[in-house]
Amino acid sequence: MKANNSKRVLYVAIVVTLGGFIFGLDVALISGTVDFLKVEFGLSEFEKGLIASASAWGALVALPLASVISERLGRKSALIMVAALYVVSAVSSTFATSFNTLFAARFLGGLAFSSLSLASMYIGEVSPPKMRGKLVSLNQINIGVGLLAAYCINYIILHGANSGADWAISLGVDQHTWRWMLGVEIIPATIWLILLFTIPKSSRWLLYKSRVEEAKKVLFRLLPSATGEQITEMEVNAKVISIQKSIENEGVKGSAWSQLKELFTPRLRKVLLIGVSIALAQQITGINAIKYYAPSLFEQLGIGRDSAFMSAIWVGLSSFLATLLSLAFIDRLGRKPIAIGGIAMMVICLGVCSYGFKSATYTISNNALVQLEEIPNVSALKPLENKTFYSDVNFKKALKEALGEQEAHKYASLILQKTANINSILILIGVILFVAAYNFSLGPIMWVLLSEIVPTSLRSGVIPFFALITALVSAFAQNLFPWQLEVLGAGNTFLIFMAFGVVGFVLLNRNLVETKNKPIEEIEAELIGMSKKK
Repeated sequence: MKANNSKRVLYVAIVVTLGGFIFGLDVALISGTVDFLKVEFGLSEFEKGLIASASAWGALVALPLASVISERLGRKSALIMVAALYVVSAVSSTFATSFNTLFAARFLGGLAFSSLSLASMYIGEVSPPKMRGKLVSLNQINIGVGLLAAYCINYIILHGANSGADWAISLGVDQHTWRWMLGVEIIPATIWLILLFTIPKSSRWLLYKSRVEEAKKVLFRLLPSATGEQITEMEVNAKVISIQKSIENEGVKGSAWSQLKELFTPRLRKVLLIGVSIALAQQITGINAIKYYAPSLFEQLGIGRDSAFMSAIWVGLSSFLATLLSLAFIDRLGRKPIAIGGIAMMVICLGVCSYGFKSATYTISNNALVQLEEIPNVSALKPLENKTFYSDVNFKKALKEALGEQEAHKYASLILQKTANINSILILIGVILFVAAYNFSLGPIMWVLLSEIVPTSLRSGVIPFFALITALVSAFAQNLFPWQLEVLGAGNTFLIFMAFGVVGFVLLNRNLVETKNKPIEEIEAELIGMSKKK
């Protein structure tokens, strides 16, 4: 029956998008460990950035491979492989013994980040038009849930490590805090791997491979009936014919390379413009840099480490709630209005954060020196007494010269807490609303659009190509963020992200088209037709 088939589609979508949960968990768990890793392995700011961005660099390698695998073996098989990679990466990261082994483990986990593009590809192919936007958006919802869960877990583990409780000492949480944070990922990654064996193969992919009878079996299970009763053989046959005609009209089959070459032909110019625009805009504002370093970023506000980890939870909560709102409105308001409004809000929030950091001052008063007595060589700060710094860069430089780099980093959070005069509430609200705006708009919109505009015969090559663009921009943003904070300062870093956001706004406003509630076959015909006319 229609209701049963709808429930089956929902179940399949939930299972597939659990990869988004693992992704969100992976992103946020590492955010709590970077400062611990810097101390344990003696990392530079650049090396700290490499650890955080290692998974993004791994994704750059994985996406072309995922393209080939999903084309030859199918979307389901590719998803199973990336789930297995998540498990191996989580175990290896937890027991890493050096910078090199941890980087390798994180890089391996990045190979699994292709699950995001694979999930949107798969769900776009098995979902009814009226459910497609919501179901593809489940990916982003699960990312939000993963982020929220990880920020909460990091805070709980940190609180336990600092509590002196017997259980924390006996389990080694106080000595191996970052290992416990990364080890959490092992359990959900294993569960996801097992559940993926319960979903069917994509009916559209099966028809693309001329496996008609297998495709019909899948359609009988997932295709909703127009009458609300048991799906009929006539309805299934009609859908098969419709998909086959769509595949024939696409006219391209072959390797991922041949698919990419086709993408750059005049007939697909509009698809290329939309894909590149949304792929660049999604990451150009540094969203993943902020997510990966949320606790470290909030420590810059002078609120202390515990409060910084607690504030990161608000980022996760805003991410989750905003994605739920997007799920409710994406098929009502449409893709373009949400995308344009979302990035406009993101630009405003980045501007607010830049202003907040640029207006901050830092003064080591006599009272502050008294409160900093737990620093072994606090007397080295005496020459800086009552001197006001108007730049976080100059202040941190002075601290390093006075205390040495390792000591300055170790006690940076405490020193900022006692010396910073900064509007922390303004910046905190700016960051939270920025993340919320992203998760309401660009986060889910990209995967929905790509699942709709890319022809079936090109998806295994083209969707990973667009995902590759986002991964490349994200990797550079994550890698450079600690260096930017150190050399340019937080105010200038957010100002740069804001300028990039304006570029993203222009690209989206010029190139996006509306696709809500349209069958994929109709969308493909319109876009390819538009490209031919041009």
